[in-house]
Amino acid sequence: MADIFRALDDETRRLILDELFARDGQTLFEICSVLTMRHEVASSRQAISQHLGVLEAAGLVTTERRGRSKFHYFNPGPLAEIANRWPASERASA
Repeated sequence: MADIFRALDDETRRLILDELFARDGQTLFEICSVLTMRHEVASSRQAISQHLGVLEAAGLVTTERRGRSKFHYFNPGPLAEIANRWPASERASA
C-alpha cells in the first residue's frame, strides 16, 4: 500500500491518472501531448515514462503492447483497497 501513496504523492502522476481516467488506452506520446497542452507540464518523455513506471509498479496503471505501441490504462483497484481499509460506515457507527 505504501507504493500507492508514494505514487499519488506527485502532482504529475495524479494528472496522468486524471487523463487516463478521462480516456483510457493512451500511448506515451498521447499522454505527453495532453499533459503539455492541457496542464502546461513541460516534462520530457523520459520523465513521463518514469512517472508511468511508478504508477505501474503501484498497480494504478496497466499496459498492453500492440505492435510497436504500448497503451496505458487506469486501474482503480488499488484505490478501492485503500477505501475498503477504512470504511466510512464503521467510523460513523463508532
